[in-house]
Formats: sequence, structure tokens, C-alpha cells
Amino acid sequence: MFFAESFPACCYSQLMLNLHRCVVWVVAVLLMSGAALAQTSTDPDESAELAALRVRANAGVAVAQLNLGNAYYNGRGVPQDYVEAVSWYRTAADQGVAGAQFYLGNAYYNGRGVPQDYVEAHKWRNLAASRADVEDQKTFAERRDEVAKEMPLQQVAEAQKLAREWQAAFEQRGGK
Repeated sequence: MFFAESFPACCYSQLMLNLHRCVVWVVAVLLMSGAALAQTSTDPDESAELAALRVRANAGVAVAQLNLGNAYYNGRGVPQDYVEAVSWYRTAADQGVAGAQFYLGNAYYNGRGVPQDYVEAHKWRNLAASRADVEDQKTFAERRDEVAKEMPLQQVAEAQKLAREWQAAFEQRGGK
């Protein structure tokens, strides 16, 4: 044990503690790198930009989730897949992203990726209108009102109730 004998006992234990911390850090970095690689598409046709977007979306970045949903909805860089788009929209919408809520409402309105459901369409468009910035708020509210014209009052009331319940649950989870 030449290495251990060349250090005083107090320094040796500190060295071992620091070495342990370094090993833990390296393992953590390797695990995180492996997780990022596992979340990256193996499709050779996928661009580096889209692959990076997918990694950020899988890491929980809401704007990346919205953008990946748009890519799938419009077939930009990936095959068009409404079901996959809706999945990404819902993930971002559940984090309170107004744009994702709006697009999720559009999916329900048009029956793309989900069964057509005006109550859900109104709920998500209503939430989007209430959370949007000034530029988008008017458009989102107009689209919400568009679907409301096609619904009986009882369904509009149900959609509003569902939106209030979603908002309350969101705030209880710490969302703003």
C-alpha cells in the first residue's frame, strides 16, 4: 500500500472522500448521457436539430414539447402523425403552455389524433385564451367562441367547468 502510506491518515480519508465524489459525479454524467442518447431517435434521416429538439422535449422542456408536437402535426422532419402530435401537445399543455393548449383544442375540434370532441376543444381553447399573451389572446378567444357556437349551452357549461377544474389542479401542482 505504497499510495496509502505516503499520506497522513487525515489526508487519506479526505482523498478517498473526494475520489468517491468524483466517481459518483462521473457515473451520474455517464448515466445522463446514456439517457439523452436513449431519447434520441435512431432514424438516420432525422436532422441534428430535430434530434436535439427531441432530447429537450424528453427532458421536460415544454416549449420543445410544443415544437415537437408541431413537427409531427405538420410532418416537418418526421412523418406526419397526429396521434404523436397530440401526445406532445398534451404534455406541454399540462405544463400550462397556452400554444400547446390551443393546438390540443384544435386537434379535438378537428378530430385529428383524437376523437372529435367539442367539449374538450372548448376546454383547451378556453384555457389557452386565459393563459395567452396579448398577441394571441384575441385569436384564441375567437376560436373558443367559434366552437361554442356549435355546442348546446349544456356542453359549453361542461367545458367551462372542466377548464376551471384543470386550472385549479394546475395551480395546486404549483403552476401559474
